Amino acid sequence: MRIEPGELVMFVGPSGCGKTTTMKMINRIIEPTSGSIRINGDDVLSLDGNELRRHIGYVIQQIGLFPHFTIADNIAVVPKLLGWSKQRTAERVDELLRTVQLDPAVFADRFPRQLSGGQQQRVGVARALAADPPVMLMDEPFGATDPITREKLQAEFLRLQADIGKTIIFVTHDFEEAIRMGDRIAVLSERSQIEQFDTPANVLAAPANDYVTSFIGQGAALKRLALIPVNGARFGPADASAPSITISPDDSLREALDLLVLTGAPRINVADGERAVGSLDLAAISAVLGAEVPAPQGTGERS
Repeated sequence: MRIEPGELVMFVGPSGCGKTTTMKMINRIIEPTSGSIRINGDDVLSLDGNELRRHIGYVIQQIGLFPHFTIADNIAVVPKLLGWSKQRTAERVDELLRTVQLDPAVFADRFPRQLSGGQQQRVGVARALAADPPVMLMDEPFGATDPITREKLQAEFLRLQADIGKTIIFVTHDFEEAIRMGDRIAVLSERSQIEQFDTPANVLAAPANDYVTSFIGQGAALKRLALIPVNGARFGPADASAPSITISPDDSLREALDLLVLTGAPRINVADGERAVGSLDLAAISAVLGAEVPAPQGTGERS
């Protein structure tokens, strides 16, 4: 498996398939017994383990904040280990709190117990980013949150990743989360085999084998529509008789389908701001799903 710089790769598979074990081998919490893992060409086994881990961000589901440390002190742990000056560390803490949308003046001196679960999770991400690591490992970081908080955290993290462009390996049990967040998805089987390693769209459109198909489950077409923007469909002319509710070209075709079902209208208008740019009906959405799909990317190595 080759992961490109700035790529967010999702590991997804059943319990016990080796997702977390594989991730922990990257920072040598678990030592690889064979093969090689390289970061920027360097075999991780050739590097000092402690030094390696200080340059790899690590976020876990339980968050793992030190309860007797303030939020600022939690974020500052790794910079202090690396010998950063007090001023540089303080500036970095303030910068990261703002990055994860927590006001330093309000949150820096609080303790973890004074924050909500979602806020603690954001601090966990900030702490992992503290030393500006090139690689981040995230082990079901949103798994313990409620569905509403989880969706907000996913959206915030995608916004953050668009700015910071880290190379991230993200472990999840949730295939929907993998589809929403990943640049590519590695689907692992119970045999710890990579059954498919490809983009979310290609995994949904062209599963490599029956196992991947079964793992995707029902509703693959709807999942695909959530990945395709409205402007990926061919518009008809704007329809003055269509409902006043419109869809944006940047919304997903899944949202457009929901709107068609909810309104019961034969078509809905697509509006860019105040200007109608066309209309969309079920046939146009179906045509997108029926378009030619690529051959599946199968198992084994990828370079």
